[in-house]
Amino acid sequence: MRNMKVTNKYLFSGLFMLASLAASGQTGTVVTAVPSLSIAPDARGGGMGDVGAATLPDYYSQHWNPAKHAFLESKAGATVSYTPWLRKIVQDIALVYASGFYKFGYEENQAVSASIRYFSIGDIPETNLEGQFVSMISPYEMAFDIGYSRKLTETFAGGVTLRYIRTDYSTATDENTTAGNAFAADIAGYNEAYINIGSVESILGLGFNVSNIGTKISMDDGNTSYFLPTNMRLGASLTYPLDEYNTLAFNVDLNKLLVPSRPVQKDGESDNDFADRAESVRNTSSISGIFKSFGDSPDGFKGELEEITWSAGLEYAYNNQFLLRGGYYNESQRQGNRKYFSFGAGFKMSAFQLDAAYLISTADSNPLDQTLRFSLGFNMEGLRNLFK
Repeated sequence: MRNMKVTNKYLFSGLFMLASLAASGQTGTVVTAVPSLSIAPDARGGGMGDVGAATLPDYYSQHWNPAKHAFLESKAGATVSYTPWLRKIVQDIALVYASGFYKFGYEENQAVSASIRYFSIGDIPETNLEGQFVSMISPYEMAFDIGYSRKLTETFAGGVTLRYIRTDYSTATDENTTAGNAFAADIAGYNEAYINIGSVESILGLGFNVSNIGTKISMDDGNTSYFLPTNMRLGASLTYPLDEYNTLAFNVDLNKLLVPSRPVQKDGESDNDFADRAESVRNTSSISGIFKSFGDSPDGFKGELEEITWSAGLEYAYNNQFLLRGGYYNESQRQGNRKYFSFGAGFKMSAFQLDAAYLISTADSNPLDQTLRFSLGFNMEGLRNLFK
């Protein structure tokens, strides 16, 4: 049984890494490196189908939209989250995420923030061609970032984030595999305004976040470079108070990877011509790739629309302390076919907030299917008052 677990671990860990690098059988698929950057790290957004560009600001905003930090009521806060991966097969593949923020300035209209994510693929025994044990390797993907956000008007805030990314899949038996390093930035904006729906004053949120704009990354000492998962996220939310104690929030996000599509050989195109065209795409700079990504699908406009994923979520809150969530995420079958429902709950006190989420996949496979995730947030002012 132990050997079977090791075999499965090798297989699925390898599939996860190679999914970002190797060609897929789907036409026009957008392929990137460091896919862990796209994993929702927290249970609040995860419980609503992975939405967060325009949800009410929270301690997890660094991933979804760092501009939201400027609208937080708390002066400082921190979070930690744990997301198991392929839980049904192995036990030590997981994403660990931590973030924090601090507000300052006139009327505390500015904020600095930081986060670190570490995706561990666990300990994998490496063998030579004869099947003899050589070493134990621990592949991982890691990112550390710092951010700054500021209110530019009473209702709008902008934010920027700088990120360092590192991956290490290196092994003792393959000298061509090296650690990869990259740098990236996020540009975000968030608008929060009160609107009247009938006689009820509600909150309308609009947000965007263009993330991972940066260099390419190489895992073979610069011989081959791969695109980061540069992504454009647009979101809207409406928070509607049912009465003095009960509120209901409707949230929706749209996502599109700003990375060139994988080229597909055309009818009548020679192998050499196709190889040259594919090489040209691989050599495209990351900035040029952003602009090309809006019109390079082999399937034309229909293909570009299929590259857009959407998610929608609901959040019910009682007295802003007890929260229930639900959502749905949809991705085209030709782009990965991730389709799932998610559910979640939260409990909020003056000093901390605990959130949980559970995912149920409706497609053939999902690494997070039937996985329970937890996030814990801390209000530093609340903690300080608690221990006075």
